Amino acid sequence: MKFGVVMFLGSNCDADTYHALQDAMGVPVEYIWHEDGDLSRFDCIILPGGFTYGDYLRTGAVARFAPVMESVAQFAASGGLVLGICNGFQIL
Repeated sequence: MKFGVVMFLGSNCDADTYHALQDAMGVPVEYIWHEDGDLSRFDCIILPGGFTYGDYLRTGAVARFAPVMESVAQFAASGGLVLGICNGFQIL
């Protein structure tokens, strides 16, 4: 199973999530930049916790308009696994 960890501007828990998957669990993982639209190479997408966009008010509302989020919605609708942690869940 291959994981993708979404990176938003100003987020800070993407590295923690990446290393937990790679180092502790030993599974393949890649970062996904917030402007990326191709999620076909992943089995599971993770939106990590942390403060996207510098923790300004309603950052989850800002992040939901990132180009990657349309791809995440399509990925989930087609049966792909999506996990949101803390602020990542708020974005979902």
